[in-house]
Formats: sequence, C-alpha cells, structure tokens
Amino acid sequence: MATINPHDFSKEIKMRNSNYIIFFLLMSQFILAQKPTIKKANELFANKAYVEAAKMYEKFKQNQDQSVLQNLGDCYYYNAQMKFAADNYGNLVFKYKDSVKPDYYFRYAHALKGIDDYEKGDKIMSDYLKYPVDTKKFKEHLNNIVPYNYKVNQMTRSNSTGDFGISFFGEKVVFASLRNAESPLYKWNEKPYLDLYEATVSTDGILENIKPFSEQINTKTHESNAVFTKDGKTMYFSRTSDEQVQVGDEKFASVKLFKAEFIENEWTNVTELPFSSNQFSTQHPALSADEKKLYFSSDRSESLGSFDLFYVDILEDGGFTEPQNLGNNINTIHREQFPFIADDGTLYFASDGLQGLGGLDIFMARSYDEVFAKPINLGETINTGMDDFAYVVKAEENLGYFASNRKGSDNLYSFIREENERRFIVEGDVRDKVTKELLPGTTVTLFDMDDKLIGQLVVGADADYVFNSEPNTKYKIVADRDFYASKEQIFETTDDGRVRFTIELEIESYDDAEEIIVTKDDGLVYIQLENIYFDLNKWDIKEEAARTLDVLVAIMNKYPRMVIELGAHTDSRASDAYNLRLSQDRAGAALEYLVSNGINRNRMRSKGYGERVPLIKCGDNCSEVEHSINRRCEFIILK
Repeated sequence: MATINPHDFSKEIKMRNSNYIIFFLLMSQFILAQKPTIKKANELFANKAYVEAAKMYEKFKQNQDQSVLQNLGDCYYYNAQMKFAADNYGNLVFKYKDSVKPDYYFRYAHALKGIDDYEKGDKIMSDYLKYPVDTKKFKEHLNNIVPYNYKVNQMTRSNSTGDFGISFFGEKVVFASLRNAESPLYKWNEKPYLDLYEATVSTDGILENIKPFSEQINTKTHESNAVFTKDGKTMYFSRTSDEQVQVGDEKFASVKLFKAEFIENEWTNVTELPFSSNQFSTQHPALSADEKKLYFSSDRSESLGSFDLFYVDILEDGGFTEPQNLGNNINTIHREQFPFIADDGTLYFASDGLQGLGGLDIFMARSYDEVFAKPINLGETINTGMDDFAYVVKAEENLGYFASNRKGSDNLYSFIREENERRFIVEGDVRDKVTKELLPGTTVTLFDMDDKLIGQLVVGADADYVFNSEPNTKYKIVADRDFYASKEQIFETTDDGRVRFTIELEIESYDDAEEIIVTKDDGLVYIQLENIYFDLNKWDIKEEAARTLDVLVAIMNKYPRMVIELGAHTDSRASDAYNLRLSQDRAGAALEYLVSNGINRNRMRSKGYGERVPLIKCGDNCSEVEHSINRRCEFIILK
C-alpha cells in the first residue's frame, strides 16, 4: 500500500483551493459581464432599437426573468413577429401570472390571433376583458352584417419590403415605402427610413412606374401617409422629427403633420402644422369630402388611452381650430389610426381596441348629420389576425386600396367591392339603466314570435349588437348578464331597413341573487357570514377570521360596484370608551385585510359601535354565551 506524503497532500489541497478560487473568480467575472449586457439590452429597448435588443435578450431568455420576457415579447410584437412574441408572452403569463400587467395579456391575445390560434387568443382576451370572447361566432356574425363583398389582390408581384399608406393623387397614387436601399437603417426594425413614392396602377391592380415622389418632401427621416386636395395644389403628410426629446422616462422622436403647396411645378412652403408637438405624435392626415376638416390620429393628452382620432376645422385664412376628439363612439383606450373620409362622408379607420380578428382591423362608420354611427368591422376578407389598415376608397367606383402585414411585411392591396343586397337590420347597444354605462359581455338573443332562435351574440367592448331581420315582422329580443335582471322586449320592424334601440338593464337585487345576503327588519341589507372572533383585548385577524373574510372578498369581487360597511361590536365588559376604541380597531383590521386582498378602500368603511348595539340586551348580567353573541362583526351593504 502506498504511503501518503503529508507534504504532497498539503500541495494537492492548495491546488484544489486555487482551482476553486479561479473558478469562483471566473464565475464572478461572468456574472459581472452579464449585468452590463442586460443593461445594454435595456438601453437598446428604451431607445426602441428592438431588433438589436431582442438579440441581446435572447441570450438571457433561459433565466425566465420577468422583465426580460416582457421586453423580449414586446421587441417581437412591435415588429409583427407574432410567433416569437406569443412564445415569450406565453412564458411570461405562465410564470408570472399574478404580477403581469393587463397590457401584456392584451398583446399576448393579439399575438396568438396573429398566428391563427384563436381559441387560446380568445381565452387570454376574455381574461383581459373580464367577459367571454368568441372570434368564431364573431366571424359568423360579421358575415351576416358586413355591407360589402370584396375581391382583393396584392399590388406587387412579390412581397414588398414595406409599402403602406396609399392615397389618390389625380390619376396616380402616392404611398410610403421602405424601398430606398440607400437610406440609413432605422433602429426600430433595422430597415430603411420611409419615403413617399408615386406610381400608376395597372388595370389588374399592380403598381407600375414607381419613382420617388419629391426631393422637397423626402428627407433623411420618415415621411408617410400623404393626402392631397382635389386640385392637387396642397398636400398634408406625416414626418418624424429628426431629434429625440425626453418625455417622462423615455426619449422619442415624435411624428408631426406637415403641409406643402405645389407652386411652379414643385412642392414648396413645407410647414409644420401648429397642433403638432415634440411631446406627442400627430399623424395620418385625412381630408373631409368638402376639404373643410382635417382628420388625424394622435396620442396627445386628450386621447382616451393610446392613439385616438381627432379633427380640426380648416379656416378660410389657412389656419386651424383646436383639435377635437371624435369621442368614445369611435375611440377606445387602445389604438385608432389611419382615418380616411370617403366622398359619401363615411369614416374608415383602423383599430385594435374595437372587437376584431386580431391586430389592427379596418372599420367603417357612416355619417348621419355629421355624427358618426357605431363602427362596423369590414369582415375577414379585408381583415386578418395581423394588422390591416390605411384603407382608402373611391366610393362611386367601389374600388380602393389598403395595407396589411398578413404575409409578414407591410404590403399594399387593391380591392373591388360590391354592395350586399339590401339587408334589414336590428341594432343597438346595452347599457346600465341607472348609470347609462355600456355593458360589454351581455348575451343578446333574437327570437321570432314562435320562439325560434334567429341569432345570439355576446356584445363586445362597444356593447353593440346587430342582427339581420325581415321587414314588417315582430321579434322578441332578450338580454342576459350576470348580476342583472334579464330584459325582454318585443318590437316590430318597418320596411325602411333599420331598427335601432338601446336595451337598458337593471341590477338584480343582491338578496335575490345570493342566499347569504338578506334584508332584515331594520331595512338594512346584510351579508350573513360566520362570526369573526378576536382574542381578548386584541384585534389581529386570526386564521378562522381570515377564512370568513375571504368569503367577503369573493362576494365583493363578484359584485364590483358593491359598497359595504364593516361594523364591529363588543360585549359590555370593560368601559364604554375602551370598548368603542377596541371595536374601531377591530373593524379597521377587517378593512385592512380586505384591502390587502385587492378590494378598493373606497368601496368600504369601517365603524366601531362598542357595546352600544347589542343583539341581546342583558346589560351587566349577560351569560358567557350572551356576551359571545354580542361580540361580532357585521357586514352591511350600503350600495
């Protein structure tokens, strides 16, 4: 057997220790090297260099860090790479479900629809909206109500590098494109900057004779979405600012509207419109048929959330009035962009906030006495699960163009449309009878007078319903929604093609809806729960009390408008002042428990009654059982 030399053994231990030290030093250097890389990725993301940021985030994706998954999903989403966006949002929602902000659910749902996973996309969107979404039924519904049938053709022989924002320009068209190979690359998508191009359109709808529009208009930054007066002498267009400004925590270059005039065969007098700003974007101009109004999209502070549609009046001296928001009949908390006004006054625009098929969908809203009706989705020939937008039409010829990234990059499409044969329509919306608020998620069903089902749908965010009908016929319409009393109306159609009315629902009384909610002889409405017990002279919430309060949390989540009082009562032992203070502490503890579990503090008030309102009036002669009955918490519904 070999003898171990103590000196050699000591050397081996030292060598091992040295190896460990080297290993840990290398690991420390790796970790230190990793942090700046993530920091650099975050800087790129903050500067909207999404392609480069995504490459860096991919290196740390396996760590499943929440901010990495969020930002990586956004990098792909903002560049319409929906498969990769959906993968990262899916990991995000799976691992961080309780802390993910609602906007990520919204984008995740749209990403899923962009890859035709409507079943899962509907589920995620239902979680976001808090009411059921069924795109399959919605498509069937659209097929019955869309006013036009479309024949659609791509306007280039192969997929473009990015064409959109087409407009009529005499016998030509003008559109925005990324096709300038000599342009520097835009860090958002690592593609060239947008310029305006003009072209003719062949009889089969193909772009021909394409050339840059004007050296006076195209610059080193983005130009897009031009619109022209009918005499061809004035144009309005979008241009990105060539400098970034700090707005809040971010630096960004805003988009502004410009005007130019055609004088002596060139575009000149290029001026920024006065309602543009470095602090927000103003883009996508559109002229009314009489050219007295200019419509546009903007994320200024007056918008409802993201981009909204606005308009200004064009004054005779060339000035403009203050921008006016088109209101929540058209706008949502999400994106409304790319307006176009047809010669018949109909507004066409793109939205991802109204119920659609995924991404931006194109909608139309007819004009009645200068008021726009409820928007109608143009249906699945025009719209897809990806972005469909920038629709323009010559209404008298029923031909036009739009853009879509349904094949990956932005492409232009031409269409010919024909009007569906005249339909008789029953339409309207559903509202709360008292507050007049819209009630999305309501199921609306149409029957004939023999109770035969004609149609059924769950209304979307605009709470709007539309059914086909027959003229001069009686129908029964029924609206059902959780926590509201069912409403039934009988009506008769006319021969003018359209019937519209609002269905108003009343909240079902709580004591009718829930067995544990009762109205007592004192006229107050109580939630009857197990009593909450506290240790002597204490007010901390014990495990048994928490279980009771969890039931109350569930009730208040079920009825989001419910307002309650938490009243605490003591027995008659100890002084009045002590008992009052103790009961106030106990009521306050119950309220704080509910707040910690997500109930808005404004929906509750706590009140300590001390010993003043006993259930059993036995004074100082109460038995232990009677004392325990008088010690209680009561939950009274105030609203």
